[in-house]
Amino acid sequence: MKIIKIIGISLLVLVIALCIYSYNNMRDRHPGYSLDLKIENKESRVMRAGFAAVTITPEYMEPWNDVDNNARYEPEKGDTYEDLNGNGKFDTYWIAGFGNKVAAQGVHDDLWARTMVLDDGNTRLALTAVDVIGMFHPMVVDIRKMLPEEAGITYLVITSTHTHEGPDLLGLWGKSPFKSGTNAEWREYVKRRVVQSVTEAVKALRPAHFHFSQNLTEGIVTLKDTREPYVFDEGLRMMRVTDAETSQTLGTLIQWANHPETLWSKNLFISSDFPHYLREAVEKGVCHGDSLVRKGVGGVALYVNGAVGGLMTTHATMGVKDPFLDTVYVEPSFDKIRAQGDTLGLIILRTMEEKAVEVREAGINLRARTFELPLKNKLFRLAAAIGLMDADMAGWMKKRTEAAVWSIGPAGFITFPGELYPEILNGGIEALPGRDFTVSPQEAPPLRDLMQGEFRFGLGLANDEIGYIIPKSQWDVKKPYIYRDNPYYGEENSLGPETAPLLYKELRLLLKELPGAPPLPSKTEQAGDVLPERIKK
Repeated sequence: MKIIKIIGISLLVLVIALCIYSYNNMRDRHPGYSLDLKIENKESRVMRAGFAAVTITPEYMEPWNDVDNNARYEPEKGDTYEDLNGNGKFDTYWIAGFGNKVAAQGVHDDLWARTMVLDDGNTRLALTAVDVIGMFHPMVVDIRKMLPEEAGITYLVITSTHTHEGPDLLGLWGKSPFKSGTNAEWREYVKRRVVQSVTEAVKALRPAHFHFSQNLTEGIVTLKDTREPYVFDEGLRMMRVTDAETSQTLGTLIQWANHPETLWSKNLFISSDFPHYLREAVEKGVCHGDSLVRKGVGGVALYVNGAVGGLMTTHATMGVKDPFLDTVYVEPSFDKIRAQGDTLGLIILRTMEEKAVEVREAGINLRARTFELPLKNKLFRLAAAIGLMDADMAGWMKKRTEAAVWSIGPAGFITFPGELYPEILNGGIEALPGRDFTVSPQEAPPLRDLMQGEFRFGLGLANDEIGYIIPKSQWDVKKPYIYRDNPYYGEENSLGPETAPLLYKELRLLLKELPGAPPLPSKTEQAGDVLPERIKK
């Protein structure tokens, strides 16, 4: 009887300890934090802009021997590492995006925190694009709180390029499924470097003019949609910013939607993937050998991702044609991402030269708000409870996140905190027999149709990474499946089926409340609008 009592007490203590441990992992990192910004600018003027680029590349990692060449560090199979510093442990960075055990062997190209700051005399808006797979909202808030007051930032947006060839910043790709892959010291380093990037961009502020351009079709050349319905966000949208006095380029914002994973799952070298060569092309020009084929525009280039859910990718089976050679690269390689970056760079540079709309005076209208989304994904709940994900809860299984919209002259901008399915942004949501929820499309009309301006930028993985944002009428985890015998990939990396309709509701309201916004069409008027030019069968 005494033994039973001891066992019972021990189990109770263990349960209590586990509850405390889980609570600590899931506690709200920023209790009471909320954001509700509404800024209207009634006067156009010459704005100021500043750009900066700061590296965030890890500085030290130890080489290792992959005996079976499977790109996984598995010491139980004979893999070994070189203990260069003699500390008795494997000092590495776990590459995020393609499963566990992917230990970096070195660095191919630098990772960056690239910032654009815009100031209209009333509002100072900062946008930082970071070469990481994603950044949770608590880390974004950490960085905002670290910004010096003298920087004068009204609102900071941090977007992740979503590279699948950089260190794990979310915790999901460590040496095992139950071990975080995040290096705590590097995470703090990234925070400091983002702050530095913002402050340097503030110091670089200059009177500026804007040159907007877009190419809505040619970006599809290196894109594949891996889930039906085949809807893309292939448009290339650019905002080149020049010095109002010298006409020199200060920087260029480039928005396109694709997973930076062209190097694929066997790559062991840290890289920003194709954005590296795309940015190099825009800044320095495109070369063939020693010959400069097209001159770059200079300045600092920022690549921001768009609606990549579904998912948008340059698949390992997809060929990328070299723009200068009679060669098509199919196997993942650095030549493949160079060809991809050069191809996109040539399109971007030509488009900016031929089709730009210049804006000399403008102002910033801005609407931003935090809100909560339910966390229904059981695996995400477990990952948060055991400390894999630094994803705090603002309430019981509710995640605080954020969205924003703003306008500058003829351009509108919208942010979404994860990997949005393009049909929510561009149209083409389906509601077919076999779907899990017998509802009509909930996320209509398309968000881009509700935006202001001729140039409509959609910024994904902005201020958070909540995973895939899937139209509710396309949620498909139960048999019979809609499109094929097996379920598509996506739902296992989503907060849940209510994410898309709730986020859509918030974004629709923000667009309606944005100063200067035209009246929005009713859902009845636009229901079922498909926008066929954005759908590829």
